[in-house]
Amino acid sequence: MRRWLFPALCSILLFQCAAPKTVTRWPAPVLPKPDQEFRAAWVASVANINWPSKPGLPVSAQQAEALELLDLLKENGYNAVIFQVRPQCDALYESTFEPWSYYLTGQQGTAPDPFYDPLTFWIEAAHDRGLELHAWLNPYRAHHTSGGQVSDKSIVSTNSDLVVQLTNGYWWLIPTHDETQNHSFAVVMDLVSRYDLDGLHFDDYFYPYPSYNDDEEFPDSVSWKNYLAKGGKLSRGDWRRDAVNAFIKRVYKGIKKEKPHVKFGISPFGIWRPNHPKSIQGFDQYDKLYADAKLWLNKGWIDYWTPQLYWPINQVPQSFPVLLDWWIQENTRSRPIWPGMSIGRKKGAEASDEVINQIMISRGMLPENQSGTVHWSIGPLITTDSLAYNIRSGPYKNDALVPTMTHLPARTKIKPVIDYQLTTDSIELTWKIPPGQKTSAWLLYTQYDAKWQPQILNRNLGQVTLPRLKENIASPEKKESLTNVALIHVDRTGHFSAPASIAPLEKITPAVFNTQ
Repeated sequence: MRRWLFPALCSILLFQCAAPKTVTRWPAPVLPKPDQEFRAAWVASVANINWPSKPGLPVSAQQAEALELLDLLKENGYNAVIFQVRPQCDALYESTFEPWSYYLTGQQGTAPDPFYDPLTFWIEAAHDRGLELHAWLNPYRAHHTSGGQVSDKSIVSTNSDLVVQLTNGYWWLIPTHDETQNHSFAVVMDLVSRYDLDGLHFDDYFYPYPSYNDDEEFPDSVSWKNYLAKGGKLSRGDWRRDAVNAFIKRVYKGIKKEKPHVKFGISPFGIWRPNHPKSIQGFDQYDKLYADAKLWLNKGWIDYWTPQLYWPINQVPQSFPVLLDWWIQENTRSRPIWPGMSIGRKKGAEASDEVINQIMISRGMLPENQSGTVHWSIGPLITTDSLAYNIRSGPYKNDALVPTMTHLPARTKIKPVIDYQLTTDSIELTWKIPPGQKTSAWLLYTQYDAKWQPQILNRNLGQVTLPRLKENIASPEKKESLTNVALIHVDRTGHFSAPASIAPLEKITPAVFNTQ
């Protein structure tokens, strides 16, 4: 062998040994993103606005009304309900801290008979319908004028040092009092620890609206003088705001420590202060309710933000899109913003037009798959069939998952364990996840011929039967063959597991979820 040939052959052999081997792989199919949008309505119990329709209804009637409301939401494309469980320092659930609600039984402190826990009933019924349930509380309202006589079980009677009476008959907890904060915090944490809630929600009532006290000073002079006597340096307004701020921060941290997946949301009055932005005029919640809502959003003391933007699009001093844009600009922690809408201010075709336009404006202004709106209240959906129909046939035509809470950690990344049984005409899927994991929903993808279709399944579901052939919608005479299936577990904060896919027929490749 010639001398030059041997080194050349060695070089070729070394190159071949070092060169990576090329492996031919079939490309995995890419799954389309599902729709994600928060679609909620408030259900108010105070003054029996929405539920129950009046105090003292038989238990069977209470439950029938609740199911009717939840069915209405499910049938019209909603995926969450914000249910008022503490209207006036009383409870629509079994509590060791506060008495049974007057609005439930007609007598504060009297339990339903036959006994049941309404909140447990609402949670289970909502989850059975694929709806999140957020428990809505008023942190400081001690007694409402519609709440019957002040009972001996009311906090007004049992802890009178914590409350003051307003000129129009309301009683209010003193927010600066340490025991007020301790009591309301204990109520919150009791709810979070004992119930399978998806969220906890405060509305816009912190200090009362001035009209509740005939525009007079909130009667906390004794507490104010005690604060000054102890060397307090804040102005009276800052002292009040500081107490509310501390409570909001405490609640958020407490919830995250107890159950990180439980979302904490607030729906403050829609205007922070007049002239913010410049064209906006109206009520000053910072100065009158002592609610520094902008601070809470800036600090990230909430998981979602629902400013009550209850005005029309073209009402210049309080324009819906102008205010929404201002809150978006203040959202320095990138929390989900789901504006509150008044769906009952206008009537007839004008109502549907305004509501649908506000939903579409919100979609256009908010990040993709992070949009949402909350509707005040469920009432107009009941009384106006055309409104519910137009929402469902328009923007809510396709079902949607609640958006992923990207600032919260995923509860699990473990994909479901999926099995199947084939018959001549169908495939029966069964699945499960490891014990102890929390599920929000299942996302089932089916591929008939070349097209993937997502379907949102209830969290309680563990099996489904699919046809192996189905009609082509465009050409009913043609049949489409099932070629692949993928299942995704959606956890309680909206994060997706890896897809579990199967091969019911030959030559099926695993699916990959498109996260781009």
